[in-house]
Amino acid sequence: MALFTVAAISVFYPLSTTQATIILLIHFALGFVLTYITLEFLIFREINNIYSMLEKIKRKDLKMTWRSFQGKLNPLQRLNQEIFSLATKKQQEIDELKRLEAYRREFLADVSHELKTPIFAAQGFVHTLLDGAINDKNVREKFLKKAARSLDGLQRLVEDLLTLSQMETGQVKMNLMAEDLIELVKEQIDQLEEMAKKRHTELRIDIKGERPMLVNIDKPRVERVFRNLMENAIKYGNEGGKVTISLVQEKEYVQVTVKDDGPGIPSEHLSRIFERFYRIEKSRAKGDEGGTGLGLAIVKYICEGHNSRVSVTSKPGKGAAFSFRLDRFKLKEEKAPGKSAAVQFAP
Repeated sequence: MALFTVAAISVFYPLSTTQATIILLIHFALGFVLTYITLEFLIFREINNIYSMLEKIKRKDLKMTWRSFQGKLNPLQRLNQEIFSLATKKQQEIDELKRLEAYRREFLADVSHELKTPIFAAQGFVHTLLDGAINDKNVREKFLKKAARSLDGLQRLVEDLLTLSQMETGQVKMNLMAEDLIELVKEQIDQLEEMAKKRHTELRIDIKGERPMLVNIDKPRVERVFRNLMENAIKYGNEGGKVTISLVQEKEYVQVTVKDDGPGIPSEHLSRIFERFYRIEKSRAKGDEGGTGLGLAIVKYICEGHNSRVSVTSKPGKGAAFSFRLDRFKLKEEKAPGKSAAVQFAP
């Protein structure tokens, strides 16, 4: 370019050798400086940034923010941005896979433990009978009843696992119908009356709203929610205490709360209470009849199938309260009371 410039000038203005040399050196120096600056700031610096980004990716240091890429981007800056975006996405996928792998291992260990307990118990009773105890009528009947209870527990566990699996994969449909929530709760209280009497627990219902209190629900599954929450409240509440089922009618929904007056749930367990097979302290694990450890997980999915969310609040020594909402049935809707409407369950 310097030679071309000197040649062009010499066509219009005759130049001496000295002048031509000076112009040539000046243009060469300017061209060199401009070229260096262009390469340094537009190419070399961005290439160094890319290498720096790759080093951070190797160290899994992805703390950069999108502010780093604000403004007009040249192609190398866009390349740097794409590398950062891809690395962040892949790292998130890796972290999620690790989390799922840890969850899978924990779940398999929990299932193995839960299945092993009733199987080994029933196996022990049966082998004891085969070893000669079957000839004793009293022992035979006693051991057979214990084996039957263990197998019944195993059946409940398998059924709960199947139900939970179907809900998580979206295979369960909620058949919503207009039902009187007050009558539903009263039915559950009647069914749990004997269980409550054994622990001298008072079951009471607190109603704030009009009667009947119509809601859009899948009745068998909502019955399961109430049964599970009420059974837990009876088992884990104080003996001789009370369990309160509160129904508060709002404009669009009914707020439901099942509260006991037991020892409560420690705060460190509240965030995991709805996980499968999650066990709390002995204060919430007592009781003659153990559950499958899946009840609250199923409650969670049933509530989500009703466009709701179950939550728990608790303070040590002041009991625990489980709450969720159910949509009210509106007479202006096209569906008449009692008419079924299939709703796909959202996993």
